[in-house]
Amino acid sequence: MDSPTRFPDVMLLAAGLGTRLRPLTETVPKPLIPVAGIPLIERVMGNARAEGAKRFVANAHYLPDQLLVHFAGGLKISREETLLGTGGGVKYALPMLHADPFFVMNTDAFWPAGSDAPLGRMMAKFEQGDADIVLLCVHPGRATGFARSHDFCLDPFGRVTRDYGAPVIYGGVALVAKSVFADSPDGAFSFYPLIEAALERETLFGVALNASWHHVGDAKGLAEAEAALA
Repeated sequence: MDSPTRFPDVMLLAAGLGTRLRPLTETVPKPLIPVAGIPLIERVMGNARAEGAKRFVANAHYLPDQLLVHFAGGLKISREETLLGTGGGVKYALPMLHADPFFVMNTDAFWPAGSDAPLGRMMAKFEQGDADIVLLCVHPGRATGFARSHDFCLDPFGRVTRDYGAPVIYGGVALVAKSVFADSPDGAFSFYPLIEAALERETLFGVALNASWHHVGDAKGLAEAEAALA
């Protein structure tokens, strides 16, 4: 994407225990579990780098030294002594994030390299004016490793709703204004209530992914992703 502004910072959610991927995660943190030979976190960072991302921050709690060694100091790490959740982890790392808005990316979901470039579309949607949060949205038929029917609906104007528009899954990528965290609690909390609050304010927008999407939450999801990539 051609843009006169610097590409937003990327916050990678990498602190979880990965319990549903045991025994693989007994010795390796979930973000470093390989999918078709490439660690999950590398696939996610590759999707972002392909569109211009250069600055990454990851939170870490479980086996954090393995992440440090893997990236040889090339990734800024926000260490969590106790798990802070998807919302609390981002809030704790805010001083390390210089951009506003910035991307939050789960490290257990990705689209195949080169298959789409949705982050630029998310930035364009944010710049149109009313958004606090722009979500990456996935049509359920293009997803693996996902059990629910859908999370939200996406209307024809790109607004995320509860029940109007096409049923979509939250694709694990959000472009977020720092102001979203202004009234959030300290300590551990989920990012999801912040999404819900933006939905109520009608400042929650979405962009559809035009590619397949793979969520690796458990062994079945890992097998499905590897089969799709084979």
